[in-house]
Amino acid sequence: MNDKKLLAQYGLKWNPFLPDIPVEALWSPQGTDAFFFRVESLVMDGGFALICGEPGLGKSKILQMLEHRLKRIGDVVVGVMERPQSSLGDFYREMGSLFGVNLSPSNRYGGFKALRERWKNHIKNTLFRPVLLIDEAQEMLIPCLNEVRLLGSDQFDSQCLLTSILSGDMRLPERFRNAALVSLGSRMRVRLKLEPYKHHELLDYLEHAVSQAGAPQLMNETLMETLADHAAGNLRVLNTMAAEMLFEGARKEMVQLDEKLFLEMYSRQPDSRKRKGR
Repeated sequence: MNDKKLLAQYGLKWNPFLPDIPVEALWSPQGTDAFFFRVESLVMDGGFALICGEPGLGKSKILQMLEHRLKRIGDVVVGVMERPQSSLGDFYREMGSLFGVNLSPSNRYGGFKALRERWKNHIKNTLFRPVLLIDEAQEMLIPCLNEVRLLGSDQFDSQCLLTSILSGDMRLPERFRNAALVSLGSRMRVRLKLEPYKHHELLDYLEHAVSQAGAPQLMNETLMETLADHAAGNLRVLNTMAAEMLFEGARKEMVQLDEKLFLEMYSRQPDSRKRKGR
């Protein structure tokens, strides 16, 4: 079944369980609004913020929402690093591309000066610090992480020229225990640690997702309760199960997804040999 037919069958504007939904329709976990407010304030002064949590809890979506909010502030320049695992030379190439500076990796000192000069001029004209968003930051090499710190530090660390938001799994805060990164870890002024979601939070997410997609009747209440019970507090697990059920329900031409379909798809079937007493 193609996507258009599936969406039409249930009156959906988009598939609510796939990653590519509009940023305006994303669900905000508890605590994210306060985090966004503090980061928006951080843009005035510069510095570091941290988002961390186990895989599947929505860190990348929070960065996506944050980018959207920051870009609505006039004159704020936001750069999103796409290759955090780069070598130091490629790191400078990407930084130059993000902030409109023609850099030569063979002349890192020249690149260092050019980036800082660009940022100083931007701050002078707008009063806002440029913003750097780094997803999967646990993959960054130690020299690149420290380069972000050194690039943004000015006047003997009394001024910061850049606002950097690092997001990664729980390996990232653990890396700050390394002697080479302790200085960076101590500079995290704003932190958001995501924990596995509680049952009522997963229910709230499901209700939000299907309502935003235009089909609040897509699942019955019992199925939502069942999915929340079996998702282990993880949004990715929840979305994977729900997406599979949506496609299977469309294949069976069901009007509404229910718990019976869940049992058919996910309940363990007893071994036929055991049923025969073998």
